[in-house]
Amino acid sequence: MTKMQPGSDAHHHDHEHGLCQHAHDHSRHAAAGLARAEKVCRERGLRLTPIRRKALEALYADHKPVGAYDLADRISPPGGRRLAPISIYRALDFLVEQGFVHRLSSRNAFIACPHGHGADEAVAFLICEICGGVDEDASPAMRAAIKGMAEGRRFQTSYQVVEIVGRCEHCRDASAA
Repeated sequence: MTKMQPGSDAHHHDHEHGLCQHAHDHSRHAAAGLARAEKVCRERGLRLTPIRRKALEALYADHKPVGAYDLADRISPPGGRRLAPISIYRALDFLVEQGFVHRLSSRNAFIACPHGHGADEAVAFLICEICGGVDEDASPAMRAAIKGMAEGRRFQTSYQVVEIVGRCEHCRDASAA
């Protein structure tokens, strides 16, 4: 079987079995995630500026991680000047700091997060190597395992992210058909 590149038109998410679960889950949480971001900003006395909001909306519009330059293209005014990369990175830094977005280091890209993880919460991302979709998971067992590993080495964690690459159920089922 030929491996398809993420974003390739050769793999569609509208097979007869329906959308990939990560695509369905991501779109289902968009409105609540945006509302949570607005509420959290109000409570913290912060501003969800127009560029921050547009960036967050654009990240919710896609279930795949999005790079900063691609994000700039998506939210820049049509026919207007492209937003400066520094503006995009500042917006993304804010969104990551507030827990509204995660950065996937292996992809140098960002994905919206409707869950509101705490700073000490371990998060795992299951990244499909076929469609590029991302599922997010956090569990007490994973947090305990990472905490035990860090304590055993007298290591103080500041950011706990696990990136796991493989094939999502939808892509496995599609390739078997």
